[in-house]
Order: sequence, then C-alpha cells, then structure tokens
Amino acid sequence: MAKRKRLSPAAALGDPAPLSAAAPEVKSMGGALPRRTPPIADVAAGAATAAALDEMAERWDAARKEGRLVLELPLAQIELQHLQRDRLAEDPEEAEALRESLRRRGQQTPIEVVALPGRAAYGLLSGWRRCRALKALHEETGEEKFATVLALLRRPEDAPAAYLAMIEENEIRAGLSHYERARIVVLAADRGVFGSDKAALAALFASVPRARRSKIGSFIGIVRALGRALRFPEALSERAGLDLAQHLRDRPGLAQEIAQALAEAAPEDAAAERAVIMECLSRADRRAAEEQTLSRPVETKTPPETLAETPHLRLRRDGARLIIDGPGADADLAADLAAWLAVRAAE
Repeated sequence: MAKRKRLSPAAALGDPAPLSAAAPEVKSMGGALPRRTPPIADVAAGAATAAALDEMAERWDAARKEGRLVLELPLAQIELQHLQRDRLAEDPEEAEALRESLRRRGQQTPIEVVALPGRAAYGLLSGWRRCRALKALHEETGEEKFATVLALLRRPEDAPAAYLAMIEENEIRAGLSHYERARIVVLAADRGVFGSDKAALAALFASVPRARRSKIGSFIGIVRALGRALRFPEALSERAGLDLAQHLRDRPGLAQEIAQALAEAAPEDAAAERAVIMECLSRADRRAAEEQTLSRPVETKTPPETLAETPHLRLRRDGARLIIDGPGADADLAADLAAWLAVRAAE
C-alpha cells in the first residue's frame, strides 16, 4: 500500500515551499557546499542589530545624564566646595555613626553631583557628610572600596536649582540650625544667584512652613550684622537667636558693640560667646531704660493750699483733696465730720 505524503498548510494551498526547504544544494567538484542565507538577509540583520545597539547606547547615555543611572566615581574627583555649603560644622556623634554605617553596610544612598565642564571632575550638590565620612574611612583603613563614591549625575538648569538641591537634601536628611539656613540665603544672594535676601529666602525655602521661613528671615539679620564676629554661630538656639535679632533691629549700633566685645574677649567655646552677647544685650537694655526715664516729662507739683489754720488744726487743699491735720485731728473730730457729711448729703 502506497504511503501518502503529508502536506504542510502552505503546500496544501499551493504556495511555494519555504526557501529553507526549496533552496537547491550547490554541487562542486569536492562535493556539496553548505547552503548560505541570501546577502540581503545578512544586511538587514546587521542593520537591525546596529540600530538596536545605537538605541540602547542612547538610552544608557540619557539615563546617565538625566540622573537615573548610579555611577561609581573616584572620591578624589568630587569637589566638595563646588557650592558654598550651608553646613558649618559636623556633629561628632552623628559623623561617627555615619562612618560606622558605611563601614558595615557600605554606601546605601548615592550623592548628587554635576559634571564640571572641561575637567575630569564633578561638583558636589548633595552628600557632603557621606563624602567626608568615606574620605575619613579611606584615610583610616586604606581600603580602595572607600576611595569611590556612588553618585547620580544631575544637570541643574541654573545655579538656583543647584543650591535648592543641596538645601532640600539637608532639610530631609539632617537638620540645620537657623543660622546655617540664613547663611546660605545670604551667600546665594551675595553671589548674584538671587536678586536679594528676600528672593533667595522665598526660593530656597519655599517648601518649609511659613513660620520657620520667618524665623530664618530673622536670623538673616544676625548673619548680616555679626557674620564675621561670631565664632560659634551654629550654637545659637532658636530663642536666643530671635532675641538677638530683635535687639539688633531695635538698636542699630548694637552690632558694632557686640563685635568689639567678642574680639576683645576671644571666647573659646559657645557658652563663653553666649555670655559675652548676653552682657552686651543687658547693657543695651539698661541704657534704653535710662534713656526712657530721662525722656519722660518732669511733673511740677504745686504745694497744697492752706485754707484755714488754728493752733491745733490745719485745713489744706491739694487738687481735689482736702487735708485736715494737726494735734486736734482726733477721733471726736472725725465723728463730727462724719455726722456733718451725713446731714449735708441728706439735704
């Protein structure tokens, strides 16, 4: 019995067989040569592969430039002072805790940097404490894993965006003193990043509550008046700073007096500096009280007018008061006067 040939769907419809099945075997003198894909297929496949690789490279580069790709950069290429930092000092306990975390778990959160044009270096936007901690660990241990830092490459559109990135990072991760916040406002304004202290304050701290922004504004006056004189400004508490700011506003010459007192005393710690400032404020308050007393009009008192006088009694009038005094001003006289007043009131 003859075997039936099984047809594929394409063959059943009368379509030509696929190339792979229909391509004839090429004969040569040495025997059969292997069948090759048509040249046009090679060209098309190559073009598709190249296009895919180009697209992938473009996406990779875009992700890197847009800050969506974590880079591993040499710590030596990071310029920590690319921006004027808002933080004046580190808390020793917090710094030690951060170093211990990096030693045990490694860097968990990338820093943010911006590429510096024409140089193999990066300006730091946020992550100052992490960079400082990694540098300290590298100096301590010599381990190469602490010589690099994980970073996100940012492209701030302008300088205000760069300062805002730094401030937002510190507001979220570690609290700054009001003085440090006010100081960065002043620095940004003085560098021309913003047109004024008010504009810098509104832009850099737009996301903080209005009450806190107002307090930062009060500390701006301290930075402007005593920024060069204070040695431990970050130690100013909120209450002490607001009191000092109010005194500086009320008495324009007070700033120079405090600066001179601090220069002469050369305080070695925050407590000593605070004592010098408090003494200056106390003197200013005493002077103000004395000036207020001297400026009050002196009331001239007219002596009481004598209306009648006997050897034992004297009747005088002092404004709306009648005064009876003398040896005869006894209980009997008082009773007589009370009776007389009662009769007079009844009339």
